[in-house]
Amino acid sequence: MTKQAKAAFISDKLEELFPAVPIPLEHKDPYTLLIAVLLSAQCTDQRVNLVSPHLFARASTPAAMTMLSVDEIRSIIRPCGLSPQKSKAILALSHILMEQHNGEVPASFEALEALPGVGHKTASVVMSQAFDVPAFPVDTHIHRLAFRWGLSSGKNVVQTEKDLKRLFPRNQWQKLHLQIIYFGREYCPARSHDLHRCPICSVVGRKSLLKKDVIAS
Repeated sequence: MTKQAKAAFISDKLEELFPAVPIPLEHKDPYTLLIAVLLSAQCTDQRVNLVSPHLFARASTPAAMTMLSVDEIRSIIRPCGLSPQKSKAILALSHILMEQHNGEVPASFEALEALPGVGHKTASVVMSQAFDVPAFPVDTHIHRLAFRWGLSSGKNVVQTEKDLKRLFPRNQWQKLHLQIIYFGREYCPARSHDLHRCPICSVVGRKSLLKKDVIAS
């Protein structure tokens, strides 16, 4: 099966399984989304959704956040992990938003990626979900599944993003990104995964992986 044929099958199957895909991180505007995505680094969305309301109760705007100290932010977000780095980034980017962007989250990849703690994946999520700009953020779920399905070499997330953007229509990127994440969590885990029973791997999975009944790691 060609990569294009695989992509068409995957798109149809994901639409069948996940016709509606809510945004996993709770937020009310571009700023709270940006902070939530930053907090989600090496942390589950569920935990972020438990922690972020406590932070946003104290400060839900860049102006309010700049009134807090790094230690105050850190004490609130500690359950999300990496709190020393994340708290410094949150405070620093909030100051920059106030000083350089009139207290607003900029709607450009370049400006977002210039903010402390904001990489390409975070910027892509914000551009897609806050500003409705076509983007294909690649997280660990998508990176893993793209390799399993033979859509990308799996060498790095940058190459995976390029490969997926070439295979899927631009108008599908935003929804597909979420559909693949939901599929990975529910049907295609990283460990103890039976490819032969998987709704997608069983059809388009790499032959080298399908030779094994179960992926152990």
